Amino acid sequence: MQAPVVVLNTQNGERKLGRQAQLSNITAAKTVADIIRSCLGPKAMLKMLLDPMGGIVLTNDGHAILREIEVAHPAAKSMIELSRTQDEEVGDGTTTVIILAGEILAQALPQLERNIHPVVIIQAFKRALADALEIIEELSQPVDINDDKAMYTLISSSIGTKFVSRWSELMCSLALKSVRTVTFEQSGGKREVDIKRYARVEKIPGGEIEDSKVLDGVMLNKDITHPKMRRRIENPRIVLLDCTLEYKKGESQTNIEISKEEDWNRILQIEEEQVKAMCDAIIAVKPDLVITEKGVSGTYGTVHKSLCMG
Repeated sequence: MQAPVVVLNTQNGERKLGRQAQLSNITAAKTVADIIRSCLGPKAMLKMLLDPMGGIVLTNDGHAILREIEVAHPAAKSMIELSRTQDEEVGDGTTTVIILAGEILAQALPQLERNIHPVVIIQAFKRALADALEIIEELSQPVDINDDKAMYTLISSSIGTKFVSRWSELMCSLALKSVRTVTFEQSGGKREVDIKRYARVEKIPGGEIEDSKVLDGVMLNKDITHPKMRRRIENPRIVLLDCTLEYKKGESQTNIEISKEEDWNRILQIEEEQVKAMCDAIIAVKPDLVITEKGVSGTYGTVHKSLCMG
């Protein structure tokens, strides 16, 4: 006996049962696949997206497109989740996996119309998967990760259909160098590549795409805050702070009553003295660069002046 399939349409609270629910799931999955179908292949077309911040994005990356889509249907959500999983686990093939899943479900539709049980259809798909894995094992070739030419060929196959394919050699070089930069050896001789934590793409407006490069270190995209600050510092002396560069405020609500204008000036002077004391403590270690994870007061002209002149 076939188990009942139930789908709840969240828009109007309508419930669909049995064959109607199965058809609804297949239709939703095919709709998601049809959205990005034109993004696959050497003649792929770019999609123009409007992100939540109001910016315009041109891309033919399936995952980038699907993550901007809001859906309510559970089957469509599963397809988008499939794209996200593919991107996290493999990093490529997000468009292909969605189109392939949509086509597999479409091929299952005639079998459902013949009243073949879904479990039987899934068993056939599992047999096809086993056969496909065997064929892949036969066709696969070992790749020497230390051979730059072989790695360039491998990387170019992933970006060949992307917009940056015209700068294929540059992109392959950047990708390979960045991955080797963040690669580290674990215990037991196993190599680990964690690009999510140790690699970051920093976009700077202006310039040419040929100016892109891989930096082995930490990049902070900050401009100078005082005209006397140096533009280039070799071998800097860096101070890392985990405290705020602000004058200390009262722990609880504080009321101050003043009767003379000089008292107000004295209050401002006390704040500046606190700021200057912090600056003097920083200057005492003669740093070239100060980095703080906390806030910096807007009245910190004293900081800029003291650090620049010091």
